[in-house]
Amino acid sequence: MLQVYGRKNSVNVQKVMWMVGELDLAHERLEVGGAFGQNDQDWYLAMNPMGKVPVLDDEGYVLWESHTIVRYLARQYGGGAWYPGDAKACGGIDKWMDWKIGFLQPALHAAFWGLIRTSEADRNMAAIEASSIESAKMFGILDFQLQNQAYIAGEAISIADVPLGALTYRWYGLDLEHPDYQNLRAWYERLCERPAYQEHVMIPIT
Repeated sequence: MLQVYGRKNSVNVQKVMWMVGELDLAHERLEVGGAFGQNDQDWYLAMNPMGKVPVLDDEGYVLWESHTIVRYLARQYGGGAWYPGDAKACGGIDKWMDWKIGFLQPALHAAFWGLIRTSEADRNMAAIEASSIESAKMFGILDFQLQNQAYIAGEAISIADVPLGALTYRWYGLDLEHPDYQNLRAWYERLCERPAYQEHVMIPIT
């Protein structure tokens, strides 16, 4: 049975759990990180020297880094449906997963931390406003990508949608200005119909 170490309110854990849910894999999730701690203990650092969540243990095969775990699960258990074997098709998926890390996530970071994990008295409103503007710009790029297709990498859902879909839920859940991106909204609403997305991503933002 799979074991996933990480708290459910971590967006990185949510990506992995969404993939686990889509593939209907038997699993156990163990509360680690944040208020639950333990990720600085020797037994955990032996699995992940960075001390971050999530960590996957698949019958003794241990992985860390959420996108790596998502790719592994899709390869190992997805039968090619979520992550095809063709190098060019994979490239079209991987670039958006990397773009999320390099551009979208940094753009949204200050707004998320400022509005959700910082007390109102300590908020840097200038940083939150700058983050709001930059993240809206990045989501506009996604909206353009979705103008002629149902999902990020084409007409079928893939692992490209997983990290982007998890972060999009947070963006729409924050008290920010959300431009009327119709393609983005239609894609997001398609994700919201998926039971695994509902269970593992559409939870209170904390």
